[in-house]
Amino acid sequence: MNKKYIKYIEYIVSDIQKPYFKNMEDHYGLKDNEYELVLSKVFNQPVSIKGNNVHNSNVYNSNGKEIYRETINGDWIKYEYDDNGNRIYREGGSGSWIKNEYDTNGNEIYFESSDGDWIKREYDDNDNKIYQEDSNGDWYKKEYDTNGSNIYYEDSDGYIIDNR
Repeated sequence: MNKKYIKYIEYIVSDIQKPYFKNMEDHYGLKDNEYELVLSKVFNQPVSIKGNNVHNSNVYNSNGKEIYRETINGDWIKYEYDDNGNRIYREGGSGSWIKNEYDTNGNEIYFESSDGDWIKREYDDNDNKIYQEDSNGDWYKKEYDTNGSNIYYEDSDGYIIDNR
């Protein structure tokens, strides 16, 4: 690649805004075979692009996880993952987002969305969900026996099942 071309690609990477595919074509005049180069630099990792055409494409990281999706009308969704491959963030072109957190066993322990909803969860040593609470004030807790059978349930409405 010549120096002029490299500088142009660097400019695009520093300037481009979502929706990426629509803007790469409409504003920068890039060709299909240049998209992976630009998006690898935008996402700071090697990427691959799959899809029917330039306006209906998905971008994947080197682990095969989808990190970006764009439709023909420019709607887009961006995804981020933790080191274990769990999706920890989802953002859409409409401004909506979702955050997730996981424990070391891959159990979702926290969910939060841009509309203010959240859910907290706890698990026992056998990965059974033993507690859940949400932004509406609803909650429940459970206990399990050594065989993994639910032996106790209680919730915020006062409902109790006790088979201990």
